[in-house]
Amino acid sequence: MNVVYNSENYAIVAYPVHQGFELVDKVGSRSLFVRGSVALGLRDAIDRIPFEDRDEESIDSLLDEYCVGAARPIAYH
Repeated sequence: MNVVYNSENYAIVAYPVHQGFELVDKVGSRSLFVRGSVALGLRDAIDRIPFEDRDEESIDSLLDEYCVGAARPIAYH
């Protein structure tokens, strides 16, 4: 498990063994695990953001799109 992105609103945790990413919406207290073609699509989408425009706002906006309607509430035990 490796934290590959961390902002005030989101975190992306990579799970190399599972070839996936967990997207953590800190504000909405929800998360989404993606792997396979969806994980590759997320990585490609981030890579397509021009380097000079790749900032917290642009990445968080992309993560908003991925999480809307699919992320599940985080349950604390």
